[in-house]
Order: sequence, then structure tokens, then C-alpha cells
Amino acid sequence: MQFDMRNLPMPVNYKIVNSTITPRPIAWTTTLSAKGVLNVAPYSFFNCVGVEPPLVALGLLKDENHALKDTATNIIATGEFVVNLVSEDDAVKMNETSVSAPPELNEAIYADVETVPSVLVKPPRIATSPVSFECRKVAALDIGVRQTIVIGEILMAHIGDEFITDVDRLYLDTPAMKLIGRTHGAGWYVRNSDQFQMNRTAYDPEKAKGLGAI
Repeated sequence: MQFDMRNLPMPVNYKIVNSTITPRPIAWTTTLSAKGVLNVAPYSFFNCVGVEPPLVALGLLKDENHALKDTATNIIATGEFVVNLVSEDDAVKMNETSVSAPPELNEAIYADVETVPSVLVKPPRIATSPVSFECRKVAALDIGVRQTIVIGEILMAHIGDEFITDVDRLYLDTPAMKLIGRTHGAGWYVRNSDQFQMNRTAYDPEKAKGLGAI
């Protein structure tokens, strides 16, 4: 089947995107409001989009009234946020911070999430996260009426010592982090324990010539 997504309602487009672009890493995002209230919320419309400078992108959907949710409001107001990656051990607490709550709620207290101070930004990072990125907002774009896209520069990265197997060559034991991601539908997640490796192949000009590719 073909779907002309220019003419479909948002819930249908959401279902198509959410059920096919998987797995998606989870940005367990910590922000502070202008009044200093801590907000903790997970977002799976997230990924890295650059390395010089290192950039991440967050797709932050608005609420049913097309108003900004707390994470977007805080990032736009303060320009700072921390992306914390989620390990399997933190899955339940991460899920609890996804509740629809009033802006004055401190989700870290509500979900018993331990935080520690960041180095370069005011929002704290999550203590149990294997990896945390302190970020500064580069841009916030409203494209359409239902979403804000935030691009952030990673200023400081925190990686647990136990996941660094060779400091000099910066070899990381990523499988040991037991990171989880989102998949299709409501409430479905994936573990990163089932992996396979393929080395990048070298270009073969004779093959290209023989196949008529050039």
C-alpha cells in the first residue's frame, strides 16, 4: 500500500512513523524551568545529527491544545538541557516520568530518580544513566502546529567508567550499557542485546564497470 502523508490526519502519520522507524534511542531529558523546577521526561523522537560540533535533535510533540509541553518550554526559556540515555535497569523509572503531570511537579522526586549536578549547564543529569550529554540549544523550530524540533550542541559528555575498556583509544563497551529503545505501538521497547556485525566493504571499480553502474 501507498500512503500520501501530505493528506493524512496526524494520528495516522504518527502510527506509520512510530511503527516503522525503529528502534529509536530514548532521550531521558532533564530540564529546569525559569523558576528552577526540575522536569524529567523521555523522548524517542531523538538522535544524533552531527559531530563537528556534536549535535542532537529532539522532536517534541505539543499537547492536544497545540501548546508546548514542559520540556520544550524549559529548553526555549533557558537554552539548556541534558540528554540521559536509558539502561534496562532504569526502564520502570523512566516510564514513570512519562506521566502527564502539571508543570510544578518534580518528576525526579515523583519517580525516585537520583540526579547529580552537571558541569556546564544548570539542569542536573541522572546519576544512574550510563551516558549523559550536557547540551546547549542551537535552534528551536516550529514546523507545523503540533511539534517543536530542538537542535542542541553537546558541550559535555559523561560516560560511566565501567563502560570504558581502553582509555587511551577510547574503546567503549556499549553492550554492557544495556541501553533500551522504543519500537512500534504503545509501550513497546527493545533491548540492544541482539546484534550482528558487518564491516564496511571497499569500493570495487571493476565490479562497478562490469555491472554498468558507471
